[in-house]
Amino acid sequence: MNNLWNDEEAARLKARDGELGLRVYTSRLLGADESLVLAGGGNTSVKLTEKNVLGQEVELLYVKGSGWDLATIEAAGFAGVRMDHCLNLLELPELSDAVMVNELKTHCTLASAPTPSVETLLHACLPFKYVDHTHADAVVTVTNLADGEARCREAFGDRVLVIPYVMPGYDLAKYCAEVWKRDGRADLLGLVLLKHGIFSFGEDARQSYDRMIDLVDLAEQYLREQDAWEIPEFGQEASPRRASLEIASLRKAISDAAHAPMLLRSNRSQLALAFAGNENFCSAYERGTATPDHVIRTKGKPLLGRDVSAYAEAYEDYFQRNAAKCEGGVNLSMLDPAPRLVLDPELGLLTAGRKVADCIIASAIAEHTMDIIQRTDALGGYDPVGEHDLFLMEYWELEQAKLKTTGPPPVFAGEVALVTGSFSGIGKACVDAFRSRGATIGGIDLESADGALDYLPLVADVTDFDAVEAAIGSIVDAFGGLDMLVLNAGLFPPTQRLGEIDDETWSKTIAVNLDANQRLLRLCYPFLKLSPNGGRVVVVGSKNVPAPGPGAAAYSASKAAMTQLARVAALEWASDGIRVNVLHPNSVFDTNLWANGILEKRAEAYEMTVDQYKRRNLLQEEVFSSDVAEAAAEFCGPRFAKTTGAQLPVDGGEDRVV
Repeated sequence: MNNLWNDEEAARLKARDGELGLRVYTSRLLGADESLVLAGGGNTSVKLTEKNVLGQEVELLYVKGSGWDLATIEAAGFAGVRMDHCLNLLELPELSDAVMVNELKTHCTLASAPTPSVETLLHACLPFKYVDHTHADAVVTVTNLADGEARCREAFGDRVLVIPYVMPGYDLAKYCAEVWKRDGRADLLGLVLLKHGIFSFGEDARQSYDRMIDLVDLAEQYLREQDAWEIPEFGQEASPRRASLEIASLRKAISDAAHAPMLLRSNRSQLALAFAGNENFCSAYERGTATPDHVIRTKGKPLLGRDVSAYAEAYEDYFQRNAAKCEGGVNLSMLDPAPRLVLDPELGLLTAGRKVADCIIASAIAEHTMDIIQRTDALGGYDPVGEHDLFLMEYWELEQAKLKTTGPPPVFAGEVALVTGSFSGIGKACVDAFRSRGATIGGIDLESADGALDYLPLVADVTDFDAVEAAIGSIVDAFGGLDMLVLNAGLFPPTQRLGEIDDETWSKTIAVNLDANQRLLRLCYPFLKLSPNGGRVVVVGSKNVPAPGPGAAAYSASKAAMTQLARVAALEWASDGIRVNVLHPNSVFDTNLWANGILEKRAEAYEMTVDQYKRRNLLQEEVFSSDVAEAAAEFCGPRFAKTTGAQLPVDGGEDRVV
């Protein structure tokens, strides 16, 4: 383990924010290392004495708040809870976790504070100023062995107390408080929780952090001594085989099982393929997660292969079997039975979720779990907590309560849109409109844009068949499929009368506005057929289709032909559940089509000023890219679920059309 402590940075933060600044600093050091902390896991605390508004000194426990990530936490991410109340709660014979969380929340010093960690009381019972908690890979590896307790004593000696697995929350805090009263010593460096993780503590921030690093390093050294640390290097080159339709089909099956559109992210690295092709490793992963709280992100086991129906049936049996063992189990609401992890020897590792972030988190958890499983294989095999303990975590009362308070997801959650000409103008506005509704976007343009978790911008010429096919494959690899297609990329050549158009201008305009879109429709059709909610296509046409203007023959003809092509697609694809509609914008001047003096030339052709030309519609309103984009998004939404083959003007009212 690398110790990342920096005296200068620590001194700077302490001078600025005091002891809480140091707490933020070491929390970030821990959170920056995925081998210690994953997916917002882990928690940290510091005990401080402060004066309240009455001038009375009060001892507070500042503990990480729920929903905050240690890697990026700020001072506002810590909740200050009254220590006396925490200690009094630990004197109760029993307490439900829901009541415990309410007691902690109502005894914070700030009403705006985040909800304190469910492990707050465990932090409170340890008589040290600073307390750190991680799920370090090396420690979790040692504790997930059948003889984990004995292995921990070999690795750590008498430096720690070894705690058997107890459900996190009040029960664990109560158990640890009693163990500490009986066996606690001032020279102890931490607690090791079997099948769970590790706590370190100290009288100052550096001591607690150093002890965490030292203890994890001891676990790593032990694994090295047992020849169980090094994992074979398979490299990270992606498989050359592209299996886009197979991935999209699997995504459709997972979405059907979840009763909602799901994204599916692919990892075909040699490491993922090697693990997925090893029956022993895959069988081990079916035993459960490396630490129980991962079940909330990944479910208890992965799907091996592609039989989603069998996985869903097995999950329903798992729910019924374990709910029957729980008091009040009849009142539990079963979660969807769809897998979140897939291990397939040909497809590698795939992770499912309603958002890209969910897929990324599940993938990170899976990759670290695969490392842990491979290391335990050299020490007798992987032995995580049992099925019922995983069930209790997955159906924890606190998690069930979240289901009742979570609002409806965005309308396009779990869905993927491909937008051409996405860098600027109408295309960029479409990216924004669809993302605002929860969609994940793949964009194609000649120019590069800034990407994001939910936006994959790709540079490609829509007239280049190979480049477009590769771009679609990249989108499917990243997100699992395709639900919506916005054909926006277009070319508006300089004004030329029909008798003046040269062959190159004509051919290039037809190639971009018609031929490229025809190929895109053909390439995207198999994926649109597999859309969980039915595929949707929006073609950005033009007012020039119903009302052509002089000097725009190539543009008008190509847009008219594209509109006719969209009508045929609507006829042919309706039986596949694919809707195809056309928008006819006019005079959208915040686009590149009107650059390079084209606007001025068109105004001159109509014997108008530029301002007059901009508002030459019945409403005398300028039409913006965002107006067209909002119409495109609505066409793909539920309000137009029964509309296909339609042509909608977005032009402020054109008298030659009306």
